[in-house]
Amino acid sequence: MRTISANLAAHLAGETTTIATCWKVTRADGQIFGFTTHTSDLTISSQLYKAATGYTSSSAIASADLAVDNLEVRGILDATTITEADLLAGVWDFAQVETFLVNYNALADGILRESKGRLGEVRLSRATFVAELRGLTQALQQTIGEVYTSACRADLGDSRCKVNLATYTVTGTLTGATSRSVFSDSARTEGANYFNGGKLTWTGGANSGKSMEVKSWNSGTKTFTLAQPMVGTVAVGDTYSVYPGCTKRLIDDCKTKFNNVVNFRGEPYVPGEDAQWQRV
Repeated sequence: MRTISANLAAHLAGETTTIATCWKVTRADGQIFGFTTHTSDLTISSQLYKAATGYTSSSAIASADLAVDNLEVRGILDATTITEADLLAGVWDFAQVETFLVNYNALADGILRESKGRLGEVRLSRATFVAELRGLTQALQQTIGEVYTSACRADLGDSRCKVNLATYTVTGTLTGATSRSVFSDSARTEGANYFNGGKLTWTGGANSGKSMEVKSWNSGTKTFTLAQPMVGTVAVGDTYSVYPGCTKRLIDDCKTKFNNVVNFRGEPYVPGEDAQWQRV
């Protein structure tokens, strides 16, 4: 249930209002940012809400049932707050967002909460970005519990898989670079497809500290291909660390690559739908 002060309620019921919308964004790394549609910065409960990074929002879609609330916001990329590089690197992914209204001429009157959720898809368009705000009911669309699967349901290195990723992590230095997503290291000796689906983290160069999934590893040409291009330039001499991926199959990966059958979280010998229908 929403609560609102008597003064703010009276102001909203008036013929003219001085209302601004504010966004409070809490990123996954714990950093908090505030933005407002007002022409000047506002400070509310010790949090600064900046007006410099302007934005406009679409009509909010909400309902009394369990349908997901939906809202899109279009903003301007800002060199000090919201940069293209950070958006492409996923720094803002899954950030928690709270939106509310205030009377900018009487901040002491309190706020009127509008919505709360998390950032969804973010699209870039020239010097602007478009972000989707997903309501709290979005979580209710996710699968709860587990179903029988032939593939492993654990993620490589998590508490159920128990593989020690440090044991399989190797380091290297680029000896060739074709693009921001394709490069080579002639010193690598791993076999075909070994790093497919793995994670590569840059330890030196323009992308230092950033990570990306490995799409494929060509053992013949000693070439990595990433799932998406890196934000910064990839150059010869850049250093990295990488660990192999897992296709979640019992024999090829869990047994042969990681010797981890005891922690396999799938049912590879449960018959599929075709086999079940044949028995009917």
